[in-house]
Amino acid sequence: MKSKENCKWALVVPTSMGIRLTPIAQGQPVHKSDRLMMQATSAESNVASVPACLGFPVKVLTTFVKGSPIAQFIKDNLRSRHIEYEGKEVEQGGPWGFRHQINIADTGFGVRGPRVWNDRSGEVGRTLDVKDFDLERLFDREGVRILHLSGLIGALSVETGRFCLELARAAKKYGTKISFDLNYRASFWQGREQELHDIFVEIASVSDVLVGNEEDFQLCLGIEGPEAGGKDIAAKIESFKGMIRQVKKTFPHASVFAATLREVVDANEHLWGAIMLEGETWHVVEPRSIHVLDRIGGGDGFVGGLLHGILREWEPEKWIRFGWATGALATTFLTDYGQPADEEQVWSIWKGNARVLR
Repeated sequence: MKSKENCKWALVVPTSMGIRLTPIAQGQPVHKSDRLMMQATSAESNVASVPACLGFPVKVLTTFVKGSPIAQFIKDNLRSRHIEYEGKEVEQGGPWGFRHQINIADTGFGVRGPRVWNDRSGEVGRTLDVKDFDLERLFDREGVRILHLSGLIGALSVETGRFCLELARAAKKYGTKISFDLNYRASFWQGREQELHDIFVEIASVSDVLVGNEEDFQLCLGIEGPEAGGKDIAAKIESFKGMIRQVKKTFPHASVFAATLREVVDANEHLWGAIMLEGETWHVVEPRSIHVLDRIGGGDGFVGGLLHGILREWEPEKWIRFGWATGALATTFLTDYGQPADEEQVWSIWKGNARVLR
């Protein structure tokens, strides 16, 4: 990783920003709600929120609809989270032209699971193009310690796939570490399996940090692993280790491999854990019960905390513990991203200390 003294940016993430609509009445389903809360959202900016809120200089590379009030809302939100942004302003092209993606979700309650509806027609983020960014300035003259890529943006369109590939190649050229969260989505891959497999394999081959669940590693990279979902996730830890060993063998450049472990008791109680291989050393957080307000974004919160620990140059054991706690923190927010007040708050979550702090 490039030294912090020689880098303007601790973390850079490409993303397609949009809005998320959720019922104001907590726990209500969308189809029975007439008042909704609007948030700015993307999986990648969710990751960036943790180190940004805790003081690291962070930037998102994105694109905006020119003159759109939604674009202005997103920019203001990113500033409030201490996240800088860079991106082309694209003409809307009339009412049927470009717009920012819309994510419509409820949190579920008890035995009723959450439901998410994605409306991405005309998404301006699909136009992300490497020619719209000065990569030499970004990676060489300014300097970036970690580039974080997500499979969501990599699979969004042909253009964004190429964009992520060129970012990874530039990061590799200039000595920037690469983090890659595979984030498989079946609807993005339909009819494009070979194309996306090739892109993901190339990015994974130069990545330093690989993150994914059992489904991600199997469907994106073709690595055999345990069956996705199910109960008693703790009993699958050895199977997870076997899968990660295969990933390490196939992608030896990476030095960190991580996955979250989640068993759903009901919509508001999960058993939450994590596993990480750093070098030849295993670090495991056995699943333990957490109360969930909104589960969406927990995985992104984990990655954000993990990368924060790496940027802080802590011992590896602290990376996964901090990531576990920032993932748990994110599930206590009505937004799909966590905004820790400080590191002390995160470590209190890790320690199970929910007492009043006066």
